Amino acid sequence: MFRSRYFLLFCLVLLWTKSATATPRVVVTIKPIHSLVVGVMAGVAEPELLIKGAGSPHDYSLRPSDAKLLSRADVVVRVGADFETFLNKSLTSLAGQARVVSLDELPGIALLPAREGGVWDEHVHGGEEAHAHDHGAGHRETNLHLWLDPQNGRAIVAGLVKILVDLDPPNAERYRQNGTVLDRRLIELDGRLAQQLQPVAGRPFVVFHDAYPYLEKRYNLRAVGSITVSPERAVGARRLGEIRAKIKSTEARCVFSEPQFEPKLAVMLTEGTGAGTGVLDPEGSGLTAGPEAYFQLLEGLGRSLRECLGRNK
Repeated sequence: MFRSRYFLLFCLVLLWTKSATATPRVVVTIKPIHSLVVGVMAGVAEPELLIKGAGSPHDYSLRPSDAKLLSRADVVVRVGADFETFLNKSLTSLAGQARVVSLDELPGIALLPAREGGVWDEHVHGGEEAHAHDHGAGHRETNLHLWLDPQNGRAIVAGLVKILVDLDPPNAERYRQNGTVLDRRLIELDGRLAQQLQPVAGRPFVVFHDAYPYLEKRYNLRAVGSITVSPERAVGARRLGEIRAKIKSTEARCVFSEPQFEPKLAVMLTEGTGAGTGVLDPEGSGLTAGPEAYFQLLEGLGRSLRECLGRNK
């Protein structure tokens, strides 16, 4: 009897020790952010990616396997409540079970306002428009493709390091070391992109939807309009006429589509205008998830912009 009680006590202590020293189970919504989290957690644990493959948060629906994944999470990392809207109801039901990290609320993140309509008279994202997060402000009028500025990438890494250090002190030094390595790589990436995109700075182009203001502001690029205001909405004849007129009036160099959406619109809009066509992918749908995905995404965007905007009309 005594031995049975001793064995039971031993098992309870073992389970308690295991739970006390377990690393946080982290779920991340989209591939670019998952890539940064993988880098921060390297050598400690592997975060889970929620939206896999070519899925897009604009039209994603949770599956039973996703709900199971979320139910087991200690930390859920998302861009913001107004970005992954499909997730809000599930996260409400998980109240108290998982810590939800919204990147648009992290210290040091610079946010840009959403542009109205699909045709923009001026491309201005000046210093007064970019601002550090105000914890009392809503973000319904904010463009949340915030990861497309490597400086925001640095703020994301710094914020995640702090959160993970607080949650998992035994691995604090590893998180800090990984964060330092990532920060250095992001600085180098920023420098390369600035150099590579300088020759095409200011050249007008049209995008599929308004996903790139952070990239534009950082590297002095000039988008003059978007084919659609929202990827979930069909594009009407009036909008297409406005965009085509804008291409002609600004002598836009290129019209960019996105991998998840029909490229025929871009081809139709450029007929007879002298503009070329290209593809931009703000979420890296074709990339393999992992530590290099964020860097491959930004390098790929830079390459697509250089190739299309650099062509002779």
